[in-house]
Amino acid sequence: MTALTFVLLLLSASIGAGFLGALTGLGGGVVIVPLLVLLFGVDLRYAVGASLVAVIATSSGAAAAYVREGYTNIRVGILLEVATVTGAIVGAIIAAMVSKNAIAIVFVFALFWSAYATLRPPAPLPPDAEPDAISKKFRLDSTYPTKEGMVAYRVHHVPLGGLLMFGAGMLSALVGVGSGIVKVFAMDRMMRLPFKVSTTTSNFMIGVTAAASAGVYLQRGQVEPAIAAPVALGALAGSLVGARVLPRIKTKSLRYVFAALVVFAGIEMMRRVLQGGL
Repeated sequence: MTALTFVLLLLSASIGAGFLGALTGLGGGVVIVPLLVLLFGVDLRYAVGASLVAVIATSSGAAAAYVREGYTNIRVGILLEVATVTGAIVGAIIAAMVSKNAIAIVFVFALFWSAYATLRPPAPLPPDAEPDAISKKFRLDSTYPTKEGMVAYRVHHVPLGGLLMFGAGMLSALVGVGSGIVKVFAMDRMMRLPFKVSTTTSNFMIGVTAAASAGVYLQRGQVEPAIAAPVALGALAGSLVGARVLPRIKTKSLRYVFAALVVFAGIEMMRRVLQGGL
């Protein structure tokens, strides 16, 4: 295979990964890493580095639109980003100290959780209550647009949300995903933000989190431009197409396809770990 053929195949596969990630709301990272490792034979650490660069690209494009439309809670995002970036730096340092097999096992669990979260319907939120002291101090309560007009909401359990964000940052740095699943879970289920606010604020944060850990991978020489560039461009193009297609199609069947793909990738990666192939 020539270098040009490799790049073109990588670009095409990354477009598909970004497209699937946009339709399911989980980002392309959970597809990109197993794609690079299993199909293209890329070393796991370099696959994680390339995936982090792709996450930065895909997050930045969508984040600007969501902020402009008034969904993103910028105050919540900036406050929680302190914990997430700290976790990302810690995770990137830990990644250099553990074996590739250990990282692969963590990633397999992240894949299985992604499949579960994709298929699980969101639980109804409990009745609203008074926000906590930190929320009041930093004026985190806000509004978001709906068909009926602007709707106000309150923010709760900020310390617990920050703790989960630290874990999300570590996961992002270790396995090269945006860890949006953990972020959305923290804001939607724990901090009780509206779901659209949770997902858009998560997207706003994901790029910064990935940038923090990608810097460490870059310093260690584990971001290969020949791999990262086509992956980032393809994932960005795929995510933009997916965002345009999403309002026009039913995504339930695509969620099943996505879940089946990541479960298959998780099983295959675990098989290679057990056989010592990574």
